[in-house]
Amino acid sequence: MNASLEQLVLAAMIAFCRVGSCFLLMPGFSSIRLPAQIRLFIAVAASLTILMMLSNRILPFVDSRPAILLPLMASEIMIGGLIGLLTRVYLLAIQFMGSAIAMTMGFNNMVGTAIEEPEPQAAITTLISFSVLLVLFTFDFHHEVIRALIASYDVAPLQGIFPTRASLIDLTDTLGESFMVALRLGSPFIAYGLLVNLAIGFINKLTPQIPIYFISLPFVIAGGLVLLYFAVPTFLSLAADSFIPTTIGR
Repeated sequence: MNASLEQLVLAAMIAFCRVGSCFLLMPGFSSIRLPAQIRLFIAVAASLTILMMLSNRILPFVDSRPAILLPLMASEIMIGGLIGLLTRVYLLAIQFMGSAIAMTMGFNNMVGTAIEEPEPQAAITTLISFSVLLVLFTFDFHHEVIRALIASYDVAPLQGIFPTRASLIDLTDTLGESFMVALRLGSPFIAYGLLVNLAIGFINKLTPQIPIYFISLPFVIAGGLVLLYFAVPTFLSLAADSFIPTTIGR
């Protein structure tokens, strides 16, 4: 009885290594606004659920010998961290594009407190990144992450060996696709910034006696806000639609 209980506890700890490291990097759950106790309880609940569903894939590999248990735990932590990082990369790409949008609109100088990140961000960047995260949670993207954790036991079973080559390929592919998605989402604002600044530059050359840049800044910001007002619904819709094919759907 004691041996069975020990094996069950070790199996739960091994499942928690993969799930906990994923939630440690997963957008939303890794936010500084979420207390650590709540994150811990969510990770423990998800670990126990996955253990009950996949006990036949976890229990046979449980071994209390440190030479086997420690490499297995290290491999599980890296696999779960990779899954969380793949989802994190998509939000980082959105934040990058939000900073670019704020710069093209002239809003990058107004830095405020971020909602999810500890570093201060521009107000437009915070609005865009938090809105995308809210839409993803509304469409149950955390359920997709849990499905990816369950499916990862087919792709990367418990063997104590971290698939380094396949992980690097997945990470580089997700990086490229995420930033291409972010570039497509922010392309109207980039085009707006290029055209407006080019027009202002031509006007400034024609009338060098007038400080056109300082006069035109309120109009540039107003035009960017109008463009943002009409583009936000499509921006958020496309961001939510492209999340699963870009990250989890791989």
